[in-house]
Amino acid sequence: MTIELAERPAQTLDTLLENARSKAVEAGLAYAGGLAPKDAWALVQAGGAVLVDVRTAEERKFVGFIPDSLHVAWATGTSLTRNPRFVRELEAKTGKDTVVLLLCRSGNRSAQAADAAAKAGFTQVFNVLEGFEGDLNDAQRRGTSNGWRFHDLPWIQD
Repeated sequence: MTIELAERPAQTLDTLLENARSKAVEAGLAYAGGLAPKDAWALVQAGGAVLVDVRTAEERKFVGFIPDSLHVAWATGTSLTRNPRFVRELEAKTGKDTVVLLLCRSGNRSAQAADAAAKAGFTQVFNVLEGFEGDLNDAQRRGTSNGWRFHDLPWIQD
């Protein structure tokens, strides 16, 4: 019988965070580390983390979003202009010591956002690897090999 991540005991969920932290140290990351989408969802379901979508409002509106996730845009508009208030807005919504999981389209912007948050004093900020849509395939399409939606995790669309 397979145990879903959401059903794992807290000790195992803590182990996920510790493993991510260890890998982050090895890689020389400023932030606490990266988590696979299923692991991120397990932490959120267990009440052990807050999920923050850092994509633009337009991406959330037209591509879809995760129910009950918070939103703090890392960049805005079609030109993806960096949000100069990102760290302040994130702190206002989560606090600096909360386990915060940042999610974007592919994991790249959320890694940049996690780096900025860590440098601003966030102690437990993680990047959700693969992002919401995942990596591009050979045909330049997302969602065919990885990402939140690929793993059939909860999401909705307007």
